Amino acid sequence: MTQGTDDRLADELGDLQESGPIDFLVIELPTDRATGDKAFPHLVDLVDRGIIRVLDLVVVRREDDGSVVGLGLEELDDGSTELAVFAGARSGLLDGDDLDEAASAVEPGTTAVVLVYENVWAAPFATALRRNGAQLVASGRIPVQALLASLDATEPVD
Repeated sequence: MTQGTDDRLADELGDLQESGPIDFLVIELPTDRATGDKAFPHLVDLVDRGIIRVLDLVVVRREDDGSVVGLGLEELDDGSTELAVFAGARSGLLDGDDLDEAASAVEPGTTAVVLVYENVWAAPFATALRRNGAQLVASGRIPVQALLASLDATEPVD
């Protein structure tokens, strides 16, 4: 990272010792229907309630030939959301290689939203752990589809 990136990141995050965990999502949207009309109002709500803080929100399209093209956030906004609040949400955490890697996770011909966010709700807990010398050594997510499949497998057969 360059000094400018370090400064921008420091401005965005403040004191890292006081930050909550930082996560990322890569969301695949069909390019012909890539709007934020149903999901993004929930993202705005999470930010408004102080649950998360968006550090980066970047839109890319993986073309049919596999090439990656950056898109403007306005290409997802059909007027039904307040996505303009995320315009310029670039902390410096993501570089071109990160965006290429994120785009490689989605199918050709689709649009991807790359979202990096701080879990503000967990900051007091994480800060207390760090002050006591603890550190997070692993984390993960269980996809809802896997949970549902597991529950279906445990249901008794009639």
